[in-house]
Amino acid sequence: MAEIDSSLPSASPPADASPQPLPPPSSESAQSSLASLAENLQRSAIESARTVHHNSSNHIRTFQDFLPDAVSQYRDYENAFFNKVKDGVVVARENPALGAGFAISAALLLMRGPRRFLYRNTLGRFQSEEARYATVEKGVRDLNISVDFMKKESKKLLERAALAERDMKYGRTELMSAGTQYQQLAKSLYKVEARANDLMDRLREIPTREALALRAEVASLASSLKKQKFAVDKRIMKISELGVAI
Repeated sequence: MAEIDSSLPSASPPADASPQPLPPPSSESAQSSLASLAENLQRSAIESARTVHHNSSNHIRTFQDFLPDAVSQYRDYENAFFNKVKDGVVVARENPALGAGFAISAALLLMRGPRRFLYRNTLGRFQSEEARYATVEKGVRDLNISVDFMKKESKKLLERAALAERDMKYGRTELMSAGTQYQQLAKSLYKVEARANDLMDRLREIPTREALALRAEVASLASSLKKQKFAVDKRIMKISELGVAI
């Protein structure tokens, strides 16, 4: 038996034997895995879309169910408001003194001074000293900002007024000078018109064809002088209406 056992080969692997590598996955298994993954993604997307559609449908249905109730409540509030207004008008019509008192009270409350006085003597008394101080401090800051703004605006307006006054003085001086020149021109026109009339009288005494042609020329000049004199007189009148002494 010992010989038989020694003659049999040993079943244990040699010491220097290394493990065999696993065979690579086949292409068929990879394709099946990708197909399964794509199918799962598609199924998840379809389920998500169905869930969103179901939720949106539920929201729309809920809003549609709520809308008639909201409209009904709004109409009830509207009717109640107008009924109160009508009742108030009826009471004011039946009691003019009471209506006048309410009107005066409402007018006083709309005014800033009485409203602030009422607030200080009612709700303002419940504020702490720190809160009142903070309110007053904020009012002081706002007042400083308003005063600075008014100073800047006042400075701008004063500068504009100074420029306008300077332009007005310059324009007044120019108007006075122009008025004086217009008066001198009017005097010259009067003199030339008198000379034209004198020439017309002298040409009437000469019964010749040449004198007749000169009379027509002088008459045309006299008509032009009258138009110019009318325009100058009108301009002088307009300058006088502006308050500029000529």
